[in-house]
Amino acid sequence: MAIVSAGARLHFGFQNLSLARERLYGGIGVGLEEPRVTVVAEPADSVTADDPLAREYARRAVDILEVSGVGLSLERQLPRHVGLGSGTQLALAVLAATAHAHGLEARVRERAPALGRGGRSGVGVATFEAGGFVVDAGHPTGRFTTDRPADGDWTVPAVVARHDLPDEWRFLVVIPDAEPGRSGDDEDASIRSVIERADPTVADEIAGVLTRNLLPAAAEGRLEAFGDAIGEIGRKNGVWYTDAQGGVFRPPAGELVEYLEHCPVLCGVGQSSWGPAVYGVTDVAHAEEARAMARSALESCGLEGEIILSPPATDGVCVGRPAGHDGR
Repeated sequence: MAIVSAGARLHFGFQNLSLARERLYGGIGVGLEEPRVTVVAEPADSVTADDPLAREYARRAVDILEVSGVGLSLERQLPRHVGLGSGTQLALAVLAATAHAHGLEARVRERAPALGRGGRSGVGVATFEAGGFVVDAGHPTGRFTTDRPADGDWTVPAVVARHDLPDEWRFLVVIPDAEPGRSGDDEDASIRSVIERADPTVADEIAGVLTRNLLPAAAEGRLEAFGDAIGEIGRKNGVWYTDAQGGVFRPPAGELVEYLEHCPVLCGVGQSSWGPAVYGVTDVAHAEEARAMARSALESCGLEGEIILSPPATDGVCVGRPAGHDGR
């Protein structure tokens, strides 16, 4: 029996969505300690799981690993389709739990494409592996196709930069009760529509912010400079998505972003992936003040929702066994 636990991730945006530049995508994001997905697995003769999506990933994992089966239970799960990478983290956690239950190596980076994960952004796979702030290489633009590639017909983008962020930093995440973000075929269609008309000059501007501001700030642990950079990158990404999501930030994330940008203890406010999750970065000393401002933001916008404060993850997936289990 194996227990696998992994944290969520925030996605700050892509480096490029224009076909006029040599490389496409190039994800930028960070792993979080909380919230988490936790999967318990034991060898079996067939596939059983208490969650339909986990069961589907388990079937794929069993085929990939060429094992008899697995019994899965989902002890904790991430909020789905809100911008925290729930699909990738669940898929990889199921794969890793199934592999470890059978005494095998998971090799998640190699096998993620067969699970339909890591096709555009490599941030989710990279943070599952090792946590941290991550920038990935994206893909050569010449590989882009208007039709979605079949699962397995890609490799996960390589990590080109990774930094552990200071332990005293805290990421505020606000998840309003709203329509879920795009996923699956709907997300694929939206991304392709964006790519077909994306302005390449935005990518050039992002490249400057990334190399001159964000990477140095991450390496040196400068919170305000880091926040300013991710905030700028998020807004520039939003220019590409304006038509697809109804604004630089999708409703109601845009209202929350606008409110939280006036919070003096928060910086780098933005929308993760397709939202509706909104994030900002602060430190331990100001975390509760940031939480109070988030409550005010939800109330001001007439919304209910969840507020999370999490340190950045400095490690990836945690694999263990239940207490008292001797492994036989």
